[in-house]
This record gives sequence, C-alpha cells and structure tokens, in this order.
Amino acid sequence: MSNYLFKDFEGVSPNAWKQKIQVDLKGADYNDTLLWKTNEGITVKPFYTKEDRTHQIVNLPKKGFAICQSIIVSNEKEANALAIDALERGASAIEFLIKEKIDFKTLLNTINLQETYIYFKLEFLDASFVSEVSNYTNSSKVFFNNDIIGKLASTGNWYQNLKDDHSELENIIKNNNSLAINVSIYQNAGANCTQQLAYALTHANEYLNHFGGEVASKIHFNFSVGSNYFFEIAKLRAFRILWNSLLTEYKVEKTEAHIFTQPSLRNKTLYDYNVNMLRTTSECMSAILGGSNTVSNVAYDRIFHNSNEFGERISRNQLLTLQQESYLSEAQHFADGAYYIEALTDQLAEKALEIFKLIEQAGGFLKQLKEGVIQRKIKESATKEQEQFDNGELVLLGTNKIQNEKDRMKNDLEVNPFVKVRNQKTLIEPIIQKRLAEKLEQERLDHE
Repeated sequence: MSNYLFKDFEGVSPNAWKQKIQVDLKGADYNDTLLWKTNEGITVKPFYTKEDRTHQIVNLPKKGFAICQSIIVSNEKEANALAIDALERGASAIEFLIKEKIDFKTLLNTINLQETYIYFKLEFLDASFVSEVSNYTNSSKVFFNNDIIGKLASTGNWYQNLKDDHSELENIIKNNNSLAINVSIYQNAGANCTQQLAYALTHANEYLNHFGGEVASKIHFNFSVGSNYFFEIAKLRAFRILWNSLLTEYKVEKTEAHIFTQPSLRNKTLYDYNVNMLRTTSECMSAILGGSNTVSNVAYDRIFHNSNEFGERISRNQLLTLQQESYLSEAQHFADGAYYIEALTDQLAEKALEIFKLIEQAGGFLKQLKEGVIQRKIKESATKEQEQFDNGELVLLGTNKIQNEKDRMKNDLEVNPFVKVRNQKTLIEPIIQKRLAEKLEQERLDHE
C-alpha cells in the first residue's frame, strides 16, 4: 500500500498519548479516572497500541462456523422432521438433546451425516448405545456429549458411581469425538472468565491423566458466552492457547480444539424478553469472532416457553444474518492483530494458568470439587456479580433498569424459569446454575 497519504503524519508513542490525556484531565488522576479493574482482576486501559500486541499464535479453525439448531428429542419422527426443516432453512449442524435410549436410525433418517455436524447431548451413560450410533453414522462430524465429571459437578452425583462410570467411559472413548468438557456449567453458575478457562483446562486434564494424552483427539468443549463482548472473544482465543500448551506437556501433537458455543442463560430475562434477542446477537458475534467451530443460539423466550417454531426460527435467523448478511462466514481470524483483544487474550490465559497450577498442586480438579473448593470459588464470583446487578452497577435493560411497569408475565409461563430446589441426597455440593434476575423477577410476579 502506498505511503503517500500518511507520510506527513508522525507516529505517536504511548507515553505521548498518556501525557496528552493527563493534560486533558485537568488535574484528575489518570489511574483513578480512566483505568478500571474487572472481576477477573484485569486492569483495562483507555487505549491500546501496537506495543500491547503479544503476537500469540492461536490455532483457529481453518473454516468458518457451523450454525446449529438444538432439538429436544421426545419423539424420533418429530425430531427428525424438525432437524430436516432446520437444515433446509440454513442450519448446518444439529444438537439432539436425548433423555433415554431412542431409535437413532429414525432420528437420523435422510440426514447427510458426512456433511452435517451432529451433536448428541445425552442425559445417560451407555457405551453400547454410543458404539451403535458411532458405527451407524461412521462420520467424524458426529459428537457425543459424555462428561462424567460434568455430571458430578452439575448434579452432585455420578451416573452410577465412580468405578462404574469410569468403566463405562473407558468403553465409550473407543469411539471418535466421544468426550465433552461442559464449561457452560461454570459460566452459567457465575464463574468469571479466568475461572472458566482454568476449570475447563483442569477438567480436561482429569481425563488426560486417567486415559492418557491420546484421548485428546476425542475431546470437544462446550462453552457459554456472556455479554462482555471483547472479553468473551478473548476467552475463546485464550483457551485454544492454553489447550495447546497442555497438550505439549503430554507430548501430543498440537490439535485444534473443537469448540461448541451457546449464549449464556445467566443474563437472560423474563421481563422485557425481546431484549434477549439483542443480548444473544452480541454473544453470538463473540462466539464467531472468538473462533467457535459451531454456534447454537438460544431462543429469546427459552427460559419461559416450551420450544416453539417462531422462537427457534428467530434464533437461527440471527445466526444466518451474521453469517450471510454481516459477512462473518469466515470471521475466525478477524480479531488477529487487534491490540486490545490480543492483550486481553494474553492476560486471561496467564491468570487462568495460575489458577490451573494451584488446582493441580492441590490434587487436581476432581479432588477440589469433592472438597467443595471449586464450588466456593464460583459462589464468591457469582455473589460479587449478583451484588453488582442488585445495586445497578451491572445493568440488564428492562429488568433492573428502565422497567416497563405494565409488563405482565404471570400468565405466559409455560415452564418454570427459576432454579428448582431438589430434595435429593448428593455426594458433593452441586454447582448451581442460576440467572441474575431471578429474585427480582419473582418479586415482580408476586406483585402482578
């Protein structure tokens, strides 16, 4: 590119910028006025320059992202029809949420399994079922969400018990793409970005320790992203750096981490629910620019309505608009070279690595989970975030700011939008996933 237009402009150093800003502040302290610290302990500056670049190499997908439609399977024929319809209308991936063994041949009928990403999110652990489906599909694009540690973390119990679960999992990992790390558990419970990264890494390390480094190629990661736009982009990029660093320790050839991403439910609201569409649009952009392999959007009415055609169509069309009309179909490298994002990526990775090392030195993730340390750390982060929401520092428009007093929701609830209290004995304290607005929304419902 010609230098003609810019040859008369001299470069400005960071110190010169800072001095100019200090003059404009008219005596106010630069550090107190313009620097702010996040919940992760990262200090954010008012400007970034090329000196902030870290030149980290991020092992990003070679192709753009797949648009995924999530489908609850209660009837195989109906779920198959929904999947085919979604694929015909722009989706390129399907996530099936399955509670019990089903007729998978009917479920997958006429779906091109060599071109379509299929994710099986199973609420049961069954090696024979996974083997049958894997043999039938015979595709590297089919993924199984088997995560016994995630099950323990989210419910407080194993599927059966430690011994039987590990034995079943040993049979399952003979298949490709058969292990998942459900990082979304921690995000939806209130863990901050560095905690999510550290827990994802040490969670995966439990499987690597148990099964050996060769299992790395069979692991994929499920992330949730919140509304802190640039931090969420940096979070996903930082994880890829951390994952490759961990694999190096196992002398495993660096492989691209397969990342499946959904918007968080933690900041979704019952009142003024259309704002949820704005939130998910921003969050899907973070997922795309962060380099997700697959993005599955959340319907604007997900927390209070049963799955419905309108909500699912809107959520899918949001992704289609980003992919086709906003030219983000191949956007996985768009953040490369962005001073702010590169600086955030480096800091998030460093802080997450510190937490990871502390956990490993203390005996590993599973040990700290059983001792309640992980739960306590997440609670501390969630409590801080909840206080920020309660005092208006963290704003959810239409809920704790600019409320529509005429909004009525009591008669529109098809599903319970609040945390369910379970009277069930558990081995450990479960990690509770809870939305920020629940207490406020319950109070408003009581006064309708």
